[in-house]
Amino acid sequence: MKIAVDAMGGDFAPEQIVFGAVRAAKKYHCDIVLVGDEQKIRDVLKHENGWENLGITIHHTTEVIEMDEHPAEAVRSKKDSSLVVATRLVKEGVCDAVLSAGSTGAAVTAAQLILKRIRGIGRPTIATPIPTPKGATLLLDSGANVDSKPIHLVQSGMMGAIYAEYVFGTKNPRVGLLNIGEEETKGNEQAKETYALLKEMHTINFGGNAEGRDIPKGNFDVVICDGFVGNVVLKFAEGLAKTIMKLIKEAIKEGGVLAKLGALMLMPTLKKLGKRLDASEYGGAPLLGVNGVCIISHGSSNAKSICSAIGVANDYVNGNVLEHIRDALTQEEVLADEGEKK
Repeated sequence: MKIAVDAMGGDFAPEQIVFGAVRAAKKYHCDIVLVGDEQKIRDVLKHENGWENLGITIHHTTEVIEMDEHPAEAVRSKKDSSLVVATRLVKEGVCDAVLSAGSTGAAVTAAQLILKRIRGIGRPTIATPIPTPKGATLLLDSGANVDSKPIHLVQSGMMGAIYAEYVFGTKNPRVGLLNIGEEETKGNEQAKETYALLKEMHTINFGGNAEGRDIPKGNFDVVICDGFVGNVVLKFAEGLAKTIMKLIKEAIKEGGVLAKLGALMLMPTLKKLGKRLDASEYGGAPLLGVNGVCIISHGSSNAKSICSAIGVANDYVNGNVLEHIRDALTQEEVLADEGEKK
């Protein structure tokens, strides 16, 4: 297993990216190619004793795609950027996966232009796990496409179900369509058309419409929506989780001695809760639908997040998800017919 890591992408690059990569090399025993400015990368690595024996190498590049640049223009013009080169290493078969915490738009664009889409897939989709009492609900699309057609949502459901089965180990995952009500007649035209198509699917377990509250409850294993809605849901969930933890801490602080004593007794439980709600435990989200493994991390990723994201890449490759998606496309007439029309 060899992972190409965009060492220059992210708010805390290259320090946190490099530290996370070193941690992952130790934890997952995989080879890692750090792509970016070699001198800056080495300046960070000098704080990590023995990194040379961990299967870590450096691939020097001279350019960086900034967060505020136009994704398509930047990918096309900056051929020697860390993101583009890292993605190209996967295309050339040098690496098994690419990971970036830089511009999401640029990462999606680079994957589509360099790795290309899987034949029959209209638009790739970002699949993000959201913690629930039952484990995690896979939400997709969480930001790759803001205007999706019904067939794109159906394809997302198929790919999400495959990912949930072969990476999360969920047998016959239940797929839901995010909507404003449970009834089949609810929602806008996009939702109604998508529902009709999903009913014809043979390769997924479609459970009907999912309401917003179903996501944190874990009533569905996979929930699909367009990237505009999905990104709003994701960021709301992240903000709510942080707010809840903050409110708990404030309540303990204001509650006096008894509250603090009670909190001390509950500390193991509170730490476990904090870990369940911590987005860095998952680290990265896969871009499903491209001919290669591409993992997208949050721009504010720290070393822990990057390490977890490399673990996601490791699971994606070992789950052989790409081949399972290709197999499903050949079996499903709805996707085979409509996928070519996009």
